[in-house]
Amino acid sequence: MRLQLFGTSGCHLCEQAEAIIAACCRVEYDLLIDNIDIAEHPQWQAKYAVRIPVLYHPDTQKELGWPFDFADVMAFMTGLKNNDRTLST
Repeated sequence: MRLQLFGTSGCHLCEQAEAIIAACCRVEYDLLIDNIDIAEHPQWQAKYAVRIPVLYHPDTQKELGWPFDFADVMAFMTGLKNNDRTLST
């Protein structure tokens, strides 16, 4: 599964989110995260400037906004996988 993490450098909440997601990656081996620095992308800066960090699934456009913990991220991914199974049947 490929997700995007919207954040920016120097953001302590983004660093916390990255640590949580890294722990999830150790459990969920098929998880790929693209870190997107919103400061480098005006379209994302306008949308996420006051909401970062945000975990985003580009295929479904579902997002998980901060605050979140390990259980929240795992539940988010489970929901995405269940949605994929429903769509494929």
